[in-house]
Amino acid sequence: MEYLEYLLYGVIQGLTEFIPVSSTAHLKIISLFLGIDDPGASLSAIIQLGSVLALIFYFRKDIFKLRNQSSEKIIGNFSDFSLLKSIFISTIPIILLGGSIKLFVPYFFDKILRSNLSIALVTFLMAIFMYIADSSKKGSINLKNHNYSDSFLIGLFQAFAIFPGFSRSGITISTALIFGWERGDAAKFSFLLGIPAISLAAIVEFVSSFNEFLSLSFLPLIVGFISTFLSSLLAINFLYKYYSSNGLKLFIVYRVLFGIVILLNL
Repeated sequence: MEYLEYLLYGVIQGLTEFIPVSSTAHLKIISLFLGIDDPGASLSAIIQLGSVLALIFYFRKDIFKLRNQSSEKIIGNFSDFSLLKSIFISTIPIILLGGSIKLFVPYFFDKILRSNLSIALVTFLMAIFMYIADSSKKGSINLKNHNYSDSFLIGLFQAFAIFPGFSRSGITISTALIFGWERGDAAKFSFLLGIPAISLAAIVEFVSSFNEFLSLSFLPLIVGFISTFLSSLLAINFLYKYYSSNGLKLFIVYRVLFGIVILLNL
């Protein structure tokens, strides 16, 4: 039974980390509906690293410059130092906000923001924000011509992703669209930001709940990690291809329905 639970945690984490529906909210709510334990901070942190590994693997040819001339160019100028600086600038706000909450109000999440009512309200709020973004005029900003102020704005909104229900991918893609990014490059930049953002969040959670980690079963944990990695790859590939052609409408409708289900079960 424990293996099945960890497998489920991994699949939920992997599919919802990159599809803009909020992985934290789904881990908590689906666990509640199925009558199994909330995975907790330590387990969530470990399986989140599976999502980071999936990102690195998916973009490995660009990150390590191992692509050949015939391969499709996914992230054109990843090796350009200016893009690396943009990723760094975008990551600063979430570090400052997340760090401040951990230092000064460490139990804020469990008592308030992880409540079902809070998650439902944030889910509706994000649906509205995504609708505005999806209705925005087609932009011209991309990975090659963006400036650091563009990066900072996206990073500033990314910081809200520490609140369950927002979705890091959802808020970064939507913000980019509202401020005039091209649809495909908005998704690419969101994926790139996920590498440091998800990694740092996982490390912080792991360190703060290390004692909890010591009580976890090793083999089921490996199952959860692998299922996260594989389902994350599927989610990245799906979102990149589907969203580039169809936009955010499907995810907006899903968010509304998900929020209603939560409210009906309060």
